[in-house]
Amino acid sequence: MASSTIILVFVFILDLVAFGLAVAAEQRRSTANIVTDSEKNYNYCRYDSDISTGYGVGSFLFLLAGQLLIMVASKCFCCGRALRPGGSRALAIILFIACWVTFFIAEVCLLAGSVRNAYHTKYNTIFGEDPPSCETVRKGVFAAGAAFIVFTGILTEFYYVCYSKARDSFQSPYETGVGMGTYS
Repeated sequence: MASSTIILVFVFILDLVAFGLAVAAEQRRSTANIVTDSEKNYNYCRYDSDISTGYGVGSFLFLLAGQLLIMVASKCFCCGRALRPGGSRALAIILFIACWVTFFIAEVCLLAGSVRNAYHTKYNTIFGEDPPSCETVRKGVFAAGAAFIVFTGILTEFYYVCYSKARDSFQSPYETGVGMGTYS
């Protein structure tokens, strides 16, 4: 059971780092300003720091590492020893599906936000025409990823606890030793 606690703590730390990076990515999203060149021939977009792309990718990788660690530890629910039938196994199945759904949504938000934040338009317009479209990532994309990181972390932790409870309490009907419990 000590290994279960170590895994839970380690995954919690990975999810916490992923959450922090996603919040930092939201706070440091790229912004753009329309600038006129020095000769006043054309307008172009000037983007500020691109650090939130790195934060988003880092958050993506930390969340992925936490999810993979839980799935390896639980043998992805489908491999390994049989689980005891009952409430813990049923809840583990439901939480397994829910944690994968929230994980997928969080990863899509983080990846889409990172890709969109890294994209900088190179469109110039002649001075006096319509200004160029300086596209940036929408506000809230990384925040949505951060929210789903929290949901994924909670569901994953509960999934592993239920999985461990169902796994540890199961005894095979095919004992390899002689059962002497009823004769003592």
